[in-house]
Amino acid sequence: MITAVDTNIILDILIPDEPFANSSKTLLERHLSRGQLILCEVVLAELAGLFPSEKELKAFLSETGMRLVHSNEKSLYIAGARWATYTAKGGKNRVSCAGCGKTFEATCPTCGTAFTRRLHVLADFLIGAHALTHADCIISRDLGVYKTYFSDLKVVSSI
Repeated sequence: MITAVDTNIILDILIPDEPFANSSKTLLERHLSRGQLILCEVVLAELAGLFPSEKELKAFLSETGMRLVHSNEKSLYIAGARWATYTAKGGKNRVSCAGCGKTFEATCPTCGTAFTRRLHVLADFLIGAHALTHADCIISRDLGVYKTYFSDLKVVSSI
């Protein structure tokens, strides 16, 4: 079994006192025992800032059994196509829940101004499409984007 790993799962075990540290570590260990753990370029780039050197990042990946697998044209196309669907959807003043993906209107409780929709960056879609084309599942806590735009991807969460 090949399991893609999202950045938030790795951050859980790297950042002290994270509430999901134990469940994320257990999930990583379970999936490593069943096969391979892979990362895409975006996840590697997001992790880079947490390590003082490239050598230390590579050592961490080696110690945890995670390895970089490069994206291909198919995964890049899927990411772009699904991101385009996302950006075309919804109204200007709607926000989306990171947990379930539902959109709703929100206003400031003080002045009543409507919040503008927070666009998920293309990186979220690159991670999802990479997992879809290179892995059997993805481990993540960012369920909203995956449930809504990658319903064909098996998502395993530490929540």
